Amino acid sequence: MDISFFTAAVVAGMPLLFATLGEIMTERSGHLNLGVEGMMLMGAVAGFGAGFYTSNPLIALLAAALVGALGALIYGFLTITLKTNQVVTGLTLTIFGTGLSSFLGQSFIGEKMPDRIITFFTPIKIPLLSEIPVVGPILFSQDVFIYMGYVITLILGFYLYRTRFGLNLRSIGENPSVADTVGIHVDLYKYVHVLLGGALCGLGGAYLSIVDVPQWTEGITAGRGWIAIALVIFSGWNPYKAILAAFVFGGLNILGFRIQHLNISQSLLDALPYLATIIILVVSSMRNSSKQSPPANLGNAYFREER
Repeated sequence: MDISFFTAAVVAGMPLLFATLGEIMTERSGHLNLGVEGMMLMGAVAGFGAGFYTSNPLIALLAAALVGALGALIYGFLTITLKTNQVVTGLTLTIFGTGLSSFLGQSFIGEKMPDRIITFFTPIKIPLLSEIPVVGPILFSQDVFIYMGYVITLILGFYLYRTRFGLNLRSIGENPSVADTVGIHVDLYKYVHVLLGGALCGLGGAYLSIVDVPQWTEGITAGRGWIAIALVIFSGWNPYKAILAAFVFGGLNILGFRIQHLNISQSLLDALPYLATIIILVVSSMRNSSKQSPPANLGNAYFREER
């Protein structure tokens, strides 16, 4: 394998990274949102549509994030305010997002991003860092979207483990009753982080339709939302580990393309990342570590009157 393989793996892993970070933020608040795939598709079609009509990359990114957050708002209202079942609501959101993106994307099939946006996301070398042997060409000769992914990972890690707000969020995920008792506004925290998580998922989908492809294809996420949910478990709800996990799975996608000449069934190659997902879920379930455990209250509705 040469440097170009790892460079491509970083690109392929970026949608997974955004979606994984978004789901980590959501699950840290105690909410299991299985609608990641739907929010990614909604963000993908919104980002593509906004970019196609305005030729403005920033508006495209903003549209993707807002629509992803809108999907999360629907989920949040149902699960936080109305206390509906989180699993069922998340699955419904995926079905809704898939259908909505298919409907809105009909007029974009075969269309490409304007040249202005493609040029904006052309890889840029970061001075000095890009000259580091091996690591520089892989990590620091990428497009601005990928650099944004690095920064968001660092910010989220710092936020979760080094700030009072991050500590409050983690305490809500572990025991919302105790957090509520000490004066933390549980529902407000849940709403804010569920919406931010949805925005990140929307951006993950938009990376595919705006930068990676960049043209509209129905079902463009191809199940990456489900892989992202598995990567949350694999990374132990840790943003720093999530970036490594995303790049590994990005590498598996690229590996499928690189070994096509070995006359291996294309269906088997396409299934490679999903087979790996099943394996890591099995391995993760066998580990017995408090650091790898999900938030204790994950998936449970919080009823304030039952404190």
